[in-house]
Amino acid sequence: MEQQLAEKKASLGPVLGIFAKEPVPGRVKTRLCPPLSATEAAEVYRVCLEETVGAMIRGPFTLVLFHAGREQYFRGAFPGLPLFPQAEGDLGRRMEQALKTLLEHGHTSAVLIGSDSPDLPLARVEEAIAVLARADCVTVPAGDGGYVLVGEHRHHPELFRDIPWSTPRVLDATRRRAAELNIDYRELASWEDVDDLVSLKRLLQRSPRSATAKFTLARLAHCL
Repeated sequence: MEQQLAEKKASLGPVLGIFAKEPVPGRVKTRLCPPLSATEAAEVYRVCLEETVGAMIRGPFTLVLFHAGREQYFRGAFPGLPLFPQAEGDLGRRMEQALKTLLEHGHTSAVLIGSDSPDLPLARVEEAIAVLARADCVTVPAGDGGYVLVGEHRHHPELFRDIPWSTPRVLDATRRRAAELNIDYRELASWEDVDDLVSLKRLLQRSPRSATAKFTLARLAHCL
């Protein structure tokens, strides 16, 4: 009976959670200001989020949003997507609780991304899920020393505690913690966040056909 219950609990398959903020001027993409105004930066964030959801909703996994901001906004912008409020605390605490929630719901593996990498290939997420069939944890490193994706097959809250978030030391600290805890940790090829004007310009060069690039070139070329 216990084995049957365990199999039933693990029958939901993989899940992808997207961390999302309500695009309120002055609260998102503030490192783009200047040259963008707070309103323009919020519009860039909105397009990034919509492009991310639009790409990932086609994946072979359950998709959910972990939102910061009014639930009403997200229900209107993304009808039908399951919503969870982000936990209180720093980024590590919020990711730790998000992964714990998803795995406790019975998913075989859980992956988290943000909305700052709108051109992150769906194939990279699928690769991460495939890796989690044989590993405990996986990341996609970012060029700034952090990561744009993290996933777990088994939950290890220690990977998200006492990490120097929002610094170039995040990835190195995560690697050391995984080694200390003997966690089967893997890394995939890196990708890049869009955090500031330099990284936004790199997105335009890397993925000129992305919705975020098209929006930026059509509406904000005067700022570049």
